[in-house]
Amino acid sequence: MIIVSGIQPTGSLHLGNYLGAIRNWVRMQDALDANSHAFFFIADLHAITLFQDPASLKQSTREIAAALMAAGIDPAKATLFNQSQVPEHAELAWVLGCTARIGWLNRMTQFKEKSGRDREGASVGLYTYPVLQAADVLLYRATHVPVGDDQKQHLELARDIAAKFNTDFGAEVFPLPAPTIPPESPRIRSLRDGTAKMSKSDPSDMSRINLTDSADDIRSKVKKAKTDPAPLPETADELEGRPEAQNLLGIYASIAGETVDAVLARFAGQGFGQFKPALADLLVAALEPISVRYRALLEQPERIDAALAAGAAAARTSAARTMADVRQAVGFLA
Repeated sequence: MIIVSGIQPTGSLHLGNYLGAIRNWVRMQDALDANSHAFFFIADLHAITLFQDPASLKQSTREIAAALMAAGIDPAKATLFNQSQVPEHAELAWVLGCTARIGWLNRMTQFKEKSGRDREGASVGLYTYPVLQAADVLLYRATHVPVGDDQKQHLELARDIAAKFNTDFGAEVFPLPAPTIPPESPRIRSLRDGTAKMSKSDPSDMSRINLTDSADDIRSKVKKAKTDPAPLPETADELEGRPEAQNLLGIYASIAGETVDAVLARFAGQGFGQFKPALADLLVAALEPISVRYRALLEQPERIDAALAAGAAAARTSAARTMADVRQAVGFLA
């Protein structure tokens, strides 16, 4: 089993990132056997599809690496690196860009969403980044890729590109990666609007709980989170139509490793004045150790940089083997 996944270095990692992806990465990393490997990368090449201040990009890359390590990603167990240190990502993306078809990219929904009404003003990178995503996965001959609903289309594209490449050149260079659906977890919503997802790009920091928040920050945000005046019901079905209540109960259940019904069995009939302090206590117990480790790591930037450099060296070793086979298949003169 070869697992590959990445995350962009834009904004602070938040509770939604942790429950939806990072916690699962740690579990997968810890379950690896001697014949399996995990590559987790910081997608700084993807980040520049929209302009990034260079100094800020460097700092945010280091901060995301620190947050991942603080959350449990262990460079001794998995390969952790930033994408731009492995030039084979860009090289393979060019080759695969000559394999992918324009019609395939025209069907990708995220370009339409991200470019908005200014499609002509969007960067070429924003249009072609799904090909780079395919290269990210295929470069390490991934067999399994953790994906959420919003990434299924991209993995299908990677599989189509891999299959066409193998067929065009009559060589089984790339396995077709399979999606790995993380264990059921709630869609974490904004603390200010239960109908919108928790997002790094939301201008209001009160809309999210960052992995780097202090205990006081967490308590304050939970206390001020939007709710409704009705008491908590006895079953999850009765939360229908109450998005903010669904969100907070889902967060509690996911952190505690319980069902929403089990949580409601303890809190039914109570108001949020009783529930919110219990939720805040739970979140502080889970996230404060991550915040402490994160702040300690940021005081040792050389340790972060060394971990990323070592991971990039290991990734390049694997990437070089794949690119040797790609070059041979395509017919590039060595």
